[in-house]
Amino acid sequence: MASSVDDLLRRSRALGADPRNTNFAGGNTSAKGVAVDPVTGSDVELMWVKGSGGDLGTLAESGLAVLRLDRLRALTEVYPGVEREDEMVAAFDFCAFGKGGAAPSIDTAMHGLVEAAHVDHLHPDAGIAIATAADGPELTARIFGDRVVWVPWRRPGFQLGLDIAAIKDANPQAVGCILGGHGITAWGETSAECEANSLDIIRTAEAYLAEHGRPEPFGPVIHQPLAEAVRRERAAALFPLLRGLASTDLPQVGHYTDTPEVLDFLSRERHPGLAALGTSCPDHFLRTKVAPLVLDLPGDAPLADVAVRLRELHAAYREEYAAYYHRHATVDSPPMRGADPAIVLVPGVGMFSFGKDKQTARVAGEFYVNAINVMRGAEAVSSYAPIEEAEKFRIEYWELEEAKLRRMPPARPLATRVALVTGGGSGIGAATARRLAAEGACVVVADRDLAAAEKVAAELGAKAYRPEDVATAVGVDVTDEEQVVAAVRQAVLAFGGVDLIVNNAGLSLSRSLLETSVADWDLQHDVMARGSFLVSRESARVMIDQGMGGDIVYISSKNAVFAGPNNVAYGAAKADQAHQVRLLAAELGGYGIRVNGVNPDGVVRGSGIFASGWGANRAAVYGVPEDKLGEFYAQRTLLKREVLPEHIAAAVFALTGGELSLTTGLHIPVDAGVAAAFLR
Repeated sequence: MASSVDDLLRRSRALGADPRNTNFAGGNTSAKGVAVDPVTGSDVELMWVKGSGGDLGTLAESGLAVLRLDRLRALTEVYPGVEREDEMVAAFDFCAFGKGGAAPSIDTAMHGLVEAAHVDHLHPDAGIAIATAADGPELTARIFGDRVVWVPWRRPGFQLGLDIAAIKDANPQAVGCILGGHGITAWGETSAECEANSLDIIRTAEAYLAEHGRPEPFGPVIHQPLAEAVRRERAAALFPLLRGLASTDLPQVGHYTDTPEVLDFLSRERHPGLAALGTSCPDHFLRTKVAPLVLDLPGDAPLADVAVRLRELHAAYREEYAAYYHRHATVDSPPMRGADPAIVLVPGVGMFSFGKDKQTARVAGEFYVNAINVMRGAEAVSSYAPIEEAEKFRIEYWELEEAKLRRMPPARPLATRVALVTGGGSGIGAATARRLAAEGACVVVADRDLAAAEKVAAELGAKAYRPEDVATAVGVDVTDEEQVVAAVRQAVLAFGGVDLIVNNAGLSLSRSLLETSVADWDLQHDVMARGSFLVSRESARVMIDQGMGGDIVYISSKNAVFAGPNNVAYGAAKADQAHQVRLLAAELGGYGIRVNGVNPDGVVRGSGIFASGWGANRAAVYGVPEDKLGEFYAQRTLLKREVLPEHIAAAVFALTGGELSLTTGLHIPVDAGVAAAFLR
C-alpha cells in the first residue's frame, strides 16, 4: 500500500510541477493496490485518487480519496443512466475506506472503472488544442495512430468513466485517449508506465503542433503592445476602474498579466472573434466564465475615451451574460452567481483577471493563458471549435459545482479587501499587517526599510501556495511624493486597487521647546503630517475610481490631545494627523470612504519608535530605567495594563472589519485609560 501511494504522490507532483502538463488544481491521478482490511484481516483492493479541489503539483496524502474498488465498481449495477448520473457522486461516500481523506471528485468513476493500475487525467494545452479542433477525431488518428483513441465530448461524470473503460477494453493497444473538448487520459500497469504514457501523448501533440502548425494563426498584428513602462502605467490607471466594474455584484481582487502570450494574442486581428468563442475545457471556463470582456480600442487611446467605452462594454456584457443564463437555466439551476466578467482584455496593455481572492484571480488569468495556447494550437492545424454554449452552461451551473462552493469555509471578514500599511516593517505596523492578513485581507507592507517590509510580507505569505497572493512589500519614504505615488501604483498592480489604508509611519524625537530645532520640527511633520496627507490623497484617488468605498485609518497618539513635556514637535504632528481624520471624513464620506483614527499610548514592547531612542528619552524624562518604561506607563493608566502593538492592530480591525460600517470621523483611544487624554 505504501509503495502505491508513494509512487502516486511522486508522479502527481512531477506532472503537476510542469504547466505544460496541466493547470493549477486541474486534472487528477490515481493508483490501485491492495491493503489489509482492519475489520476482517483480509486483503482488500483499494484505489487512491486525487480528491476534489486539490492541486497535483502540491498533492499530499491527505489530498487523496481512498475507496474500496469492489464497491466502486459495483455501482455499475445500480447506475440509473446518464440523466441521473450526478446521483453517483453521493454514492462514492459509501465506497470510502477508512476515516478522513479528501472528498472524491466527479472524475472518480473514470479512474475506478478503467481496468488499469494507474490512471492520469490531465489538461495539457497541446492536448486540449487537439481536443477542441474542428477535426479532432481525424487529427488524433493522424498524430497517434491507434495508440490514442478519440472520445467524443461528454460532461465529466459516471457515464464518461463507463465510456473510457469501454474504449480501453475495445482498444487493448491504446495507452490513452483524447477527450473531446476537454483534455487527455492515460493509463499504465505501473506508475512509471502511466507517467511515460501521459508525457508521450503531451509531447507528441506539442511536436505535431510545432511542426505542422501555421506560424501566425491569430492573423496579422493590428495593435502593437505599448512599451513596458507605459503599459504598466496605463494598467495602473485602468485597474481601479476595472476592479470596480468587475465588483458590481460581488467584491473582487484583481491580477494583472502582460506576458508575451497575452500581448501577442491581443495584438492580432482575430483575437476579438476567438475570444468571443469562449474557452472549452471545464476547468477553464469555471474560472474564466463563458467569455471575457474585450476592449475594442487601441492601447494608446485617450484614457477618458477608454473609461467611457469600458463602462459601455461592461453594461453590454452584463446584459448578455444574464441572457446566456436565462437561455439555458432550468427550474433546478442554481441562481446566477453574478454577471460581471472574470477576464478583461485590453489590447496593448494586457489581461486583468478577477476573483474572490488573489489566488483565484491569478489562477483565472493563468487559465486564460492556457485558453490562448489552446486556441493557438487548434487554429494552427485546424480551427478552434469549443463545446456548445449549452454544455458550457451545464458545467458552469452544475449542481455538483454549486455543492463544492457550499462546502467552502465562509469568507473571512476582510476577504477581497486590499490593505496598505505604512511603517509596516516593525512595531505597530507589522502587528497591524499580521492582523489584517489573518482576517483575509491582501496586504501591502510599505516601509522605508524595504528589507524589513519584505521580511514581514514573507511571514504573512509563508503558508500560502504563492506568498505574493497574501502580501507584497513596497519600499517608500512617505515624505517623498513621487515615492508615495509609486507605492500606491505598486499596490494597484499587485491586487487591483486599495481599500484599506493604515497611516502608521512615524517617528519621535523627545526634545524640549528650546532644544527642538527646525530640522526636528520639519522631520516629524514631514513623516506624520505630510506623509499621511500624501498617502491618503493618492489612495483616495484609487478608491474613488473603484467606486467601492474604503477605509483610511490614522495611527495618531494620545499626544494628539494630551499636553506632555518635551515633545512639542511630535505632539503637534500627531494633532495634525488627528484633524486630518476629521477633515477627510467630512470630504470623502460621499464616496463611501470612512476615515477614523486610533490613539495609542505607551506602546513600548515591539515599537520601532521606542527602540530608536524615544524610549531612552522618555525614560529619562520620567526618571525610570528604560527596560521598566512599559511597566511605568501601565501603572499610570486606569486599567494598569501595558499596551502592545497587537492591541492597536485589534482597534484597526474593529474599525474596518464590518461591525462599525456607519462610523467615520472617530478616534479610538488604546492607552489602557489615560484620563487626561479622554476625548471631549
